Amino acid sequence: MRAVVFAYQEIGYVCLEELIDFGADVICLFTHSDDPGEEIWYRRPVTVAEKHNIPVHTPESLKDPRWAALIADARPDIIFSFYYRKMIPKEILDIPKIGAFNLHGSLLPRFRGRSPVNWVLIAGEKETGLTLHYMLEKPDAGDMVAQKKIDIDFEDNVYTVYMKMAEAARGLMKEVLPQLSEGTFTRRPQTGVSSYFGGRRPEDGIVMWEKDAVSIYNLTRAVTHPYPGAFTYLDGKKLYIWKAFPEDLPRNALPGKVISLVPFTVSTGKGGLRLLSVQLEGEEEMDGETFARLHDMEGKIFGGTA
Repeated sequence: MRAVVFAYQEIGYVCLEELIDFGADVICLFTHSDDPGEEIWYRRPVTVAEKHNIPVHTPESLKDPRWAALIADARPDIIFSFYYRKMIPKEILDIPKIGAFNLHGSLLPRFRGRSPVNWVLIAGEKETGLTLHYMLEKPDAGDMVAQKKIDIDFEDNVYTVYMKMAEAARGLMKEVLPQLSEGTFTRRPQTGVSSYFGGRRPEDGIVMWEKDAVSIYNLTRAVTHPYPGAFTYLDGKKLYIWKAFPEDLPRNALPGKVISLVPFTVSTGKGGLRLLSVQLEGEEEMDGETFARLHDMEGKIFGGTA
């Protein structure tokens, strides 16, 4: 089975490894040049490609006709996209005889679009997973060929969920590659309730203290390291909340007001939020109680803007 692979991030690394272990002839890898402004916390598929002498391409745009020509000349049986960040043009998707497949980070048709691992946590979902599906011009809309579920524990955060998904991706590939190679796979349309979410920006991490403690907790764990972080303002400076936990407390204070120093707890629209690890703009990250002691947080109110 001759394959052209588009891949990035840890899941791209894992899936490319599985393809090679399966014995697929990987013709080339399309990937991304690393962004100097992005924390590279994952293994990169390019290292797998280099180890196995697979040609690597990092085009700024796939719309240049030379890329479709290069892939057509290579005569692939199949194309895979594993967390590749660019849309792949139809003229490329139409080339392979088996098909072009994308691995999406949710249980389609729910959570189509960008940043699904963040959005499922913000929504407080108790499970998510991966879907391998045919690629169409419309993103995340093609027929499905495989899915793998994972559980989300209440203590999970974006990193732990992502690593569960990477492990699930390896298992999914082991199961589906023989079926794809032998032509024994089945395809089924996406049915049921669907949802679509756009990409997230750092400024979307602002905490709205009027919300309930669980909703704020879900935001903090959805955008914690290695993402930009949930934040609020303290005396005009950004305060990042890297780790927190909701407390079932009666509402008896203004949302955003510090109601305890030990443990360091803030009132919300419903319940309290215990701040376990925080970082004031320009300072090092530290545990909440140490921060409260060093910054005289008695009676302080979070919120507002810079």
